[in-house]
Amino acid sequence: MISKLNLQLPLLLIDDDRVVLDIHVTALESEGVKNVLTLTDSRKAVQFLEAHPVSVIVLDLMMPHVSGLELLPVLIRNFPHIPVVVMTSSDDIETAVSCIKAGAVDYLTKPVEVERLLLSVVNALHINELSLENRSLREYLLNDRLEHPAAFDAIITTSKKMRAIFQYIEVIAKSDQPILITGETGVGKELIAQAIGTLSGRKGAFVTVNAAGLDDNMFSDTLFGHKKGAFTGADQPRDGLISAAAGGTLFLDEIGDLNETSQIKLLRLIQEQEFYPVGSDVLKKTDARLIVATNKDLSSLIASNKFRKDLYYRLCAHHIQVPPLRERREDVPALLDYFLEKASKSLNKPKPVPSREVTALLSTYHFEGNVRELYAMISDAVARHASGLLTLDCFVGLTDQEHSLSNAALLVPSKELDAALYAFFGRFPTIKETEDYLTSSAMNLTNGNQRSAALLLGIARQTLSKRLGVPD
Repeated sequence: MISKLNLQLPLLLIDDDRVVLDIHVTALESEGVKNVLTLTDSRKAVQFLEAHPVSVIVLDLMMPHVSGLELLPVLIRNFPHIPVVVMTSSDDIETAVSCIKAGAVDYLTKPVEVERLLLSVVNALHINELSLENRSLREYLLNDRLEHPAAFDAIITTSKKMRAIFQYIEVIAKSDQPILITGETGVGKELIAQAIGTLSGRKGAFVTVNAAGLDDNMFSDTLFGHKKGAFTGADQPRDGLISAAAGGTLFLDEIGDLNETSQIKLLRLIQEQEFYPVGSDVLKKTDARLIVATNKDLSSLIASNKFRKDLYYRLCAHHIQVPPLRERREDVPALLDYFLEKASKSLNKPKPVPSREVTALLSTYHFEGNVRELYAMISDAVARHASGLLTLDCFVGLTDQEHSLSNAALLVPSKELDAALYAFFGRFPTIKETEDYLTSSAMNLTNGNQRSAALLLGIARQTLSKRLGVPD
């Protein structure tokens, strides 16, 4: 319902019948819609709109002086960003079709029930929001620009994939719809959520709730709070974190771990933007914007009846999939430098210089734990290093992980590998040709470092030296 939406601009009703206007205003106010403007003289509509920005126009067709049919194309031409809903006592199909062709988003027949009017306005707002987002996103992508790059300063990246995500975030940040962020553990989903909160323009707080390990009672109490005496130990009433996020953003992490009862409560919160504190029968409303995240495959959870399909479709009005670090290896050098600086300051040690073999090896590492794993590895290595050069010896167990470096090929289906071999060599290659190609690629990738190249190939350095014809 529109009363559950955050109307940033008023709703305008244009009708020459003051009684009808008063009835509609009263009905809308009963549903919580307070910012409603009215206009009885259609001749003043253009001048009125130039002075009063509005979110939606509800236009009566049968009016003296300038009819709605005459005014509609003028409004569409002069104010294309404002959706128009037409309303008339005439139940005529041809008129309805003409209005829709002229640009109206909906056609209502009097008398109109308030629920039908509200639904029509909600749909008009959603259609307009999607249209604006599409235009903005197209402009961003064509111009390859960021309006607010500082909002993403906490995310260290040079990846084109991440830049595209940033552009999408700038488009959707002010939307009232929920945002779903998915991606593996450690890719930086919370940093993405914080960037959205920064760009949203909301004055309220950014509040984080981790749903992992919360049963339904804990989830309800954490999110909705409780009244005094709601349960044993509830000596004082307590506001939940949804109240703390009033006027701001609630970031709900690990939503894939919610049980079904909690999922139902979350669905109601999204649909109605209202909730009951634990032990209370007093309904409370919220205007907090919801961002959720998970590292789980929600489609698989839905297929196994562990996640509600209706909740999923409510959550993914806007969906951001954060790529794993192994799909944006170009970020590794920048992250390495950033984490070396951060770890050195934390440990009060001089910032070391990574050796070429360290940089080469990390650039090909699988990183199942993504950026978080990289930071842990670098922090531990900085703690261990004693000289100005950070070598492989500082990374415990890294040189034993050659299987992690070479197993990336196993992630590709065998049929695709076969096709790639034929495409590259023009035929099925011999073992000698394959060995020569892999050896050359490993040496190029590691800038000629035999030790790192041998690790990539899964052979001893001495064996590689023999293949290269280099004296050991």
